[in-house]
Amino acid sequence: MTRQQQTSIFLSSLRAFHSSSHSSSSSSHTPLHTQINSNMSSPRHHSNWVDGAYQPPTVTRIAVINPATEETLATIDSTSLSSVNAIIQSSLVNFSSGIWSKADASTRFSVLSKAATLMRARLPEFIALETKQTGRPVREMRAQLARIPEWLEYFASLARTHEGRVTPFKGPVVNTLTRLPLGVVVQITPWNHPLLIATKKIGAALAAGNSVIVKPSESAPISVLEMGKLFQDAGLPDGTLQIVSGYGRETGKFLCESPLIAKIDLTGGLLTYAAIAPNASKNLIPITAELGGKAPVCIFPSVPVEKAVKAALFASFIASGQTCVTGSRLLVHSDIYDEFVKLLVERTKALRVGNPTDDRTQIGAVISRASVERCSAFVMKAVMENGNVLCGGGPTRVDGKGFFFQPTLIETSAESNLSCNEVFGPVIAIIRCKSEEEIIKIANETSFALGASVWSNDFNQAHRVAESIDAGIVWINGHHLNDPSSPWGGFKESGMGKENGIEAFESYTKVKSTVINYGQEPTWFDDEVENARYG
Repeated sequence: MTRQQQTSIFLSSLRAFHSSSHSSSSSSHTPLHTQINSNMSSPRHHSNWVDGAYQPPTVTRIAVINPATEETLATIDSTSLSSVNAIIQSSLVNFSSGIWSKADASTRFSVLSKAATLMRARLPEFIALETKQTGRPVREMRAQLARIPEWLEYFASLARTHEGRVTPFKGPVVNTLTRLPLGVVVQITPWNHPLLIATKKIGAALAAGNSVIVKPSESAPISVLEMGKLFQDAGLPDGTLQIVSGYGRETGKFLCESPLIAKIDLTGGLLTYAAIAPNASKNLIPITAELGGKAPVCIFPSVPVEKAVKAALFASFIASGQTCVTGSRLLVHSDIYDEFVKLLVERTKALRVGNPTDDRTQIGAVISRASVERCSAFVMKAVMENGNVLCGGGPTRVDGKGFFFQPTLIETSAESNLSCNEVFGPVIAIIRCKSEEEIIKIANETSFALGASVWSNDFNQAHRVAESIDAGIVWINGHHLNDPSSPWGGFKESGMGKENGIEAFESYTKVKSTVINYGQEPTWFDDEVENARYG
């Protein structure tokens, strides 16, 4: 098929998507986040959780859209600057009171452990919420959410067992190092894994004794807003966890610009980081930032083709490609390239795009109409750069509605726009590589360095390649594997700092050094004193 033919087919599918969108129910005309005046009729409203209670709704509200149906699922608050400042002040009072910041380690352990138990009991409710607000298949949500309580249990254990230390200080001196909470911390969480990423951040921050303000994405905030009452029921003091809704460009910006906060923990894009970093720098506020990636999937001939194809499907199309470690670049050794691509295209065409609430659905919606258009733009650009669309390539709908995009495979070059930039959707680049050295070179060529996977049954090769890849997370014969004990974060433009593990816990603390002298006399200014110690 010629490039002109591919472009014509692509444009036809895009026109068909927009045509069906305009001819469907009026709800499909609703922008992703419609501002709704309080005197308009609306679905259930989910208010901010502040100081242990859901607050009266704001005058201006934001609609949360079910991406699979284009219907308004709920409304949330649009929190103003004055409200944000009041919430920060209340959180400062909470922290200064010591009710949580100076609570015993055993108390923090008990509360976080209880929260894990309560979450596990409410998983069916949270699974349904996540499926509706993200459009991800219920099968994915069941698997992902079943493990989320483990994060609370892990950080509960760290709160109970993490120890200070004593340095080998010279002389008759004991030097103790203790870790203290930072203060009021702000967390900006995304829409693709709403509950998982919020729980990662909240667990670490609370375990360390901080007061926490969370601003979930306005696209999928409902499950996170439910966390306030859950933690209250677990025994967390009111005001220790505040959950605040609003647009990132408004409410998120207001939170991050306050000079009174002690840390920002952001999962988002590079543009969001660029918007908040200058002000945070001016206020000496540390930032943990997970900013996305362009994960290479490095496939070598020692892996059976059938297994390699299964690996690529899993790496590339979980969450419709909307994860920061989506295997969006398949770097395939030429020795198996043709056989691999043939089978991969067959399997990709057979993936079931459908209603996310259906257990048989394998590919759900993307988050918004804007996401559909972004995916479409990447396909168009790839075709213009002589990419070869092997399958998919355009929007689709389920029962005449929803924001869906066909699982798409495009043969392209390592230098193409598709190979170098994050799509955040099911549009995957396939690149033929002639050697191990070329695979490593291409894997390291983008500005991102979050995740990568190496698929090889050659033990030496697997370790050699993993060592050579510049990424914060490298899987060998796996992808997407995650655990609360395993640090998660990238290099280069993928961000700084870590979620998970002791590293995340310690990033929510500051180190205090106490020097106890039990034998060094203060004789410096005495006459005729030998060996007086200055430092």
